[in-house]
Amino acid sequence: MKKKLLILAGGFSREREISLITAKSVFKEINKNYITKICEPDGDLIKTLRAFKPDVVFNALHGRYGEDGYIQAILESEKIKYTHSGVLSSAVAIDKEISKKIFLKNNILTPKYFKFKFSEKIIEKKLIKKVKKKLGFPVVIKPFNEGSSVEVYICNKKNLKKNLLKLTSYKKVMIEEYIGGREIQVAIMGKRKLGAIELVPKRKFYDYEAKYNSKSNTKHLIPVNIKKDYLHQAMNIAYKAHKIIGCKGVTRSDFKFHNNKFYLLEINTQPGMTALSLVPEIAKYHDISFKNLIEWIIKDASINR
Repeated sequence: MKKKLLILAGGFSREREISLITAKSVFKEINKNYITKICEPDGDLIKTLRAFKPDVVFNALHGRYGEDGYIQAILESEKIKYTHSGVLSSAVAIDKEISKKIFLKNNILTPKYFKFKFSEKIIEKKLIKKVKKKLGFPVVIKPFNEGSSVEVYICNKKNLKKNLLKLTSYKKVMIEEYIGGREIQVAIMGKRKLGAIELVPKRKFYDYEAKYNSKSNTKHLIPVNIKKDYLHQAMNIAYKAHKIIGCKGVTRSDFKFHNNKFYLLEINTQPGMTALSLVPEIAKYHDISFKNLIEWIIKDASINR
């Protein structure tokens, strides 16, 4: 008898569109093997879970409420097996400040930063002075708990205030040191250091458009043209981050490689599974088809993650 699989998709975050594309991609690959249903995490979610009684939930949600521990807590309370990371690791990984503190405590390089609260008045001269002293220009500003490079801006002295004003819907934002160099991403699959890929965006950096718009012309380079020792170093750091955060299933760590050093920007507990997504591309290079990757993620599902 076929098992029941519920794919959670859509949601309330700014990554809703990507979540729906991921869900369709997953559905297309495994629909024949399961009794499959795609479901929105709306007010009727618990009712749907109890009526459909899935054996496994494939969490295709992205961003807040989907990969921050919220949905994971509901699934744990209903004792339903689910994919990707658990409650605590999801909450920690999406919070850029907490995850950075954990990286630093475990000797993992990450860009320097400070917190800016919108309860403070934006006094431009004072803020520029602080940035110069602590980080230097340019800097990156971003929310503490969004994924897919949503609302991320590279700023100089002239546009810092202007870009900060775009983020006033958040209580606080991160002002982070800008690290130049190469963009390298590493995929971890359970206990396996799966592989790496380099991104060469035509835009200033690998932002939301570069990730999900096929017209952005971001080059994906695999294998990465780098000394083996450096490649192993990146894989080891990604695996270490995966372990210390307590992640499960598949994760993707985003690095900048500058002056022969790797700076870990963040770890993604629910990397995208679209046609342009990086983990499927890395898996394919290592002879793991998209279908087999999805099957592995489903088989890895559990509770108490």
